[in-house]
Amino acid sequence: MSQKNIIVIGNGMVGYKFCERLSDKDTENQYKIITFCEEPRPAYDRVHLSAYFDGKSAEDLSMASIDWYKERNIDLHLEDKAVSIDREAKTVTSAKGLTISYDKLVLATGSIPFVPPVPGIDKEGVFVYRTIEDLEDIAEYAKKSKTCAVIGGGLLGLEAAKAAQDLDLKTDVVEFAPRLMPRQLDEAGGEMLKMLIEARGLKINLSKNTKNIAGNGKVTAMEFADDTVLKTDMIIVSAGIKPRDEIARDCDLTVGPRGGILVNSSLQTSDEDIYAIGECALYENMIYGLVAPGYNMADAVAEQLLGRQASFEGADMSTKLKLIGTDVASFGDI
Repeated sequence: MSQKNIIVIGNGMVGYKFCERLSDKDTENQYKIITFCEEPRPAYDRVHLSAYFDGKSAEDLSMASIDWYKERNIDLHLEDKAVSIDREAKTVTSAKGLTISYDKLVLATGSIPFVPPVPGIDKEGVFVYRTIEDLEDIAEYAKKSKTCAVIGGGLLGLEAAKAAQDLDLKTDVVEFAPRLMPRQLDEAGGEMLKMLIEARGLKINLSKNTKNIAGNGKVTAMEFADDTVLKTDMIIVSAGIKPRDEIARDCDLTVGPRGGILVNSSLQTSDEDIYAIGECALYENMIYGLVAPGYNMADAVAEQLLGRQASFEGADMSTKLKLIGTDVASFGDI
């Protein structure tokens, strides 16, 4: 029996998990896995990205070495973004000009940070908090800064605020909603968390609608709709995510009205030979931004490709984590 080509677009945590699941020793002759990764390194642990500022290296955060891929006969194309899909010819073409055919295609393109369209957001000193390269840029700019404002009081925003504080910056958190972690906590929980975090030296600014980023070329202040001003040397934007669905749009796969690649319970897109998993996938009008549901999706697709029954029926959104030294758990129907 000849090997079938499985192309995986995206080598983040969920893409890696799928490769790991499908490349078990008992399946290595069944499938040839090819994966495209636009970053300069293979998958790493984004969940613990802040540990980079605690002295962890990129290698410490790595989920698998390049040798791991070689040992499993997985073709890993680093720093090469998949740019187009020809569904009729069943090929994927990359930025470096590679064109490879597939039997099945798995989209694990993840998400990008949502950057609010605020005037001045493109000034020097504004960063997103997503990749190791982002963290390197933040650490470098922090050397010539004293203050930092983080836009976003959700999970990642509070992580970013802790990172800024670890860089010896006087740090403010700016949140549009009237409480912290508005997707996970109710009003009472949000108020408790605010008190605990402010006790650790962070300033929390709630119900703030940013109308302008001030400064001549580089950031000097944030101006709000209530006419208050927050002076700051740098800004980290961590205001949510947008699913990366552009490659799916370009080949006319069905996407949701607010983004995300539409999938069924088998995680098939509108093309039965193309699957989507992780933060790019839209299931039952929901984008799952946590890593555990993404892993469940990766397992479900791998099981199906191995000829077993499996499906994705949604996921438990409860979560437990340590935020700035504070244990926070969220459970129930959000």
